[in-house]
Amino acid sequence: MKGGGTKSALSKKAEETNLKKKKAAAVDDKARKRQAKKERKAKKDPNKPKRAPSAFFVFLEEFRKTFNANNPGNKSVSAVGKAGGDKWKSMSEAEKAPYVAKAEKKKAEYEKAMKAYNAKKSGDPAGDDSDKSKSEVNDEEDEEEDDDDEE
Repeated sequence: MKGGGTKSALSKKAEETNLKKKKAAAVDDKARKRQAKKERKAKKDPNKPKRAPSAFFVFLEEFRKTFNANNPGNKSVSAVGKAGGDKWKSMSEAEKAPYVAKAEKKKAEYEKAMKAYNAKKSGDPAGDDSDKSKSEVNDEEDEEEDDDDEE
């Protein structure tokens, strides 16, 4: 038998072409999936208030200024973060207290801004802070009227 164990050059080329097509199809499929995921993701509202920073980030904001002033040649963000983290860990609760207070104040401002944002978004101009639903409030008013009628 002649050439029984080997494939012809033509069939090898056909196999290579099929392999290339399969790879290209897989790449296209990944790109389509990525695009579909982007489309499903909700767009961020640029008017939404930014979340309030934690006490550590309030501290880091101040620490970053002093660290950069003391180390003008430093261009690494990670070095500043690492030094800030080490300093924060070594601080006592009393030393952290002013940063915690600032963070709580910023959190209160953020919550107030979020209430206003949510009220504006939902179309409720009053921004009712009550936990009761409107039906519960109406039910209570009806009961009061019934009590007045009985007297």
